[in-house]
Order: sequence, then C-alpha cells, then structure tokens
Amino acid sequence: MKLLKSICRGVLIGVANIIPGVSGGTMAVSMGIYDKIIYAVTHIKSDFKKSMEILIPILIGALLGLVGLSFVIKWLFSNYPMQTNLLFIGLIIGSLPIITKNLHGTTIKIREGIVFLIFFGIVVLMPILGSSGGSSVVLHMNPVMMIQMFFVGVIAAATMVIPGVSGSMVLLILGFYQPVLNTITEFTVSLSKMDTAGIMRGMYILIPMGIGILIGIVVIAKVIEFLFENYTAITYCGIIGLIVGSPIAILFEAKFTDFSVTTIITSVIALIVGCVIAYFLGGDESKEA
Repeated sequence: MKLLKSICRGVLIGVANIIPGVSGGTMAVSMGIYDKIIYAVTHIKSDFKKSMEILIPILIGALLGLVGLSFVIKWLFSNYPMQTNLLFIGLIIGSLPIITKNLHGTTIKIREGIVFLIFFGIVVLMPILGSSGGSSVVLHMNPVMMIQMFFVGVIAAATMVIPGVSGSMVLLILGFYQPVLNTITEFTVSLSKMDTAGIMRGMYILIPMGIGILIGIVVIAKVIEFLFENYTAITYCGIIGLIVGSPIAILFEAKFTDFSVTTIITSVIALIVGCVIAYFLGGDESKEA
C-alpha cells in the first residue's frame, strides 16, 4: 500500500510538470513528501538506501505521469478544461494545512510577510509574462542545441524543486514548452513503432535536457535544504506565497468557454476530489515515516 501511494504521488508530480501554471513542487508539498524528497536528493551519498527507498517509487510514478499520461492530460484539458483545472486547484488548496503546520508556534514578522508577498507576486505575474512571450524555439540536432537543452534542463529542474513555480510555465515563457512536449510525444510514438530515426532525434534533445535536470535538482535541493536549516520561517512563508498564488496562475492560464450548470457542478466536485486526494496522499505521511 505504501509503495502504491508513493507511485501515485510520483504520477501527480510528473503530470503537474507538463501543465502550464501547475507546479510539481507544489504537488510534492500537497502530498507531504517535499521535505523527504529534498532529504533524499541531498543525502543520496551518505544515506543511499533510504534515499533510494524514497526516490525510486516517486521517479517511477513521475515517469508514468510525464510520458504515459501526457496524452490523457492533453485530452482532459482539451475536453474538460474547467473540471481538470479545478481538480489541480483542489490538490493545491488541500496542501495548505500540511505546509502551514510547519509555522505553528512561529512568530510571523514583517520580513516574512514581505517574502510571502514577493513570491506570491512572482507566481501571479508568471502567466502574464507567458502570454506575452516569444514564439516557440525550433529544435535542431546540433551541438549548440544540445548545450542549450542542458541549460533548459537546469532551469526546468529549479522550477520542479521550488513549490509554486511552474516549470512548464517557465518553458513557455522561454519558448521551449511546446517543442519539448512535442519531442516527448514524438519520442514515445517512435519507441512504440521502433522508429530508429525518431528515437535518435528524441534522444539528441532529451538526453542533454535530462542531464541538466539531474544536476539542477541536486544543486537546487542543496540550496533549499540550507534555507530550511537556517531561515526556516522565511523559507516556508516564501513557499506559502508561491502556493497561494498558484490557483490564480492556473485560472489565468485556463481557457474556459463552457459555463453550464453541469460543468460548474462537476467542476466543484473535481475541486473537492482534489482536496480529498491531497489529504489521502499527504495527510497521514507522518504515520508512514
């Protein structure tokens, strides 16, 4: 049961990373495993066995969510945008009690409030920047593009680790979101058809990006661990600001056209379901430790 829940958590994190406005880090917080992931990444050498026990099920789930469910998620957002967006907003809202309990007994000062507002503003402004961003980048198979994809991976890693910051939104602003998503989709299709040329093209783009993501996750995780250890209240207030701003960013990015009674009722149900899932996957995490 514990293994299955960890894989399910990984699936949600993987899915979140391909949706503009939704943060994989926020999903990790909503399920009460954010601190565990940071610990596992930063102590992978000193506590290898425990780190692998934490990371492997989550990585398996994330891979399933990122690759296996990318088609499903695109279909859901195309056909049921309001319900799907409200489901993810429910997951985020359900995470707030989990993260705010870390501040119980802490005196919130003006500096913590300022940090909250700054990070809240960053998330709210991000989709505005995205909507006015440049056109998509054309991906070519050459050494310069490989170097570019490495640094894109590092940036993507930072946004995966930091709650509230949508990696896909940042890629959208940079012009890499649609090309990378198309590459993942085409690579998956090429694998299923054993198309060697398509597989090689996908690997040429995705491997440098994957290396950048791995290196970026380790570096950013160490920075966040340092902040947790030395600036606990400020760090949590910044994270809460990012999380509180996420639903606004999601709604700004969403394209709603159907406001029928049925759609509104099912969307409210999706919101509640999201909150329940967040509670189920994160509420009893302390009992599993």
